[in-house]
Amino acid sequence: MHDMTTLLVIEDEEDLLESLATALRFEGFDVHTADNGPAGLERARQHRPDLIVCDIQLPGLDGFDVLAAVRADPILNMTPFIFLTARGEHNDIRRGMGHGADDYLVKPVALADLLSAIRARLERFARTPPRHPDLSNARPLEALGLSPKEAETLLWVAQGKSNAEVAAILQVAEATVKKHLEHIFAKLGVEKRGAASLIAIEYLTRVSP
Repeated sequence: MHDMTTLLVIEDEEDLLESLATALRFEGFDVHTADNGPAGLERARQHRPDLIVCDIQLPGLDGFDVLAAVRADPILNMTPFIFLTARGEHNDIRRGMGHGADDYLVKPVALADLLSAIRARLERFARTPPRHPDLSNARPLEALGLSPKEAETLLWVAQGKSNAEVAAILQVAEATVKKHLEHIFAKLGVEKRGAASLIAIEYLTRVSP
């Protein structure tokens, strides 16, 4: 292969990370690895992989947060993304699948299943024209049951802004941003900003022209 497919594997279990990376390299992929969320995100931005395989339970940022940041990044946002999940998180994943993940595999994962999922996603990606979320306007997010102020807050959070940054942009107190986020989480039925961001990005991608 003159143009090698680049994969990024983010997994905090060292033995599993090493065995997956070795097996995938043997199959002809160019594999980069990371053992925590922030490092995974940094490598994704550095190497721009063709596909990301990511554990959900990670130190630093969990898999949902990593996926939200990838989907909010204009360069990375179309990257196919496969979750690895421990069996007990199965319900989490069913919920998360609607918000920007392309597939999920339950650990321990058989190499044949992983390869099949990777190849299927790469082929599908090659056939599907990219769609990008329109992050210029918060109004469509009001359709999720949010007030205009909540929609605006979520739009900035989905772009990776901290509470302090959102407060500065919207010229409100940080406590106000926190209060808006509490309402947003309750209305969307999520507990974390990563999961809320994914819902916003997925929705804005669907409604974008």
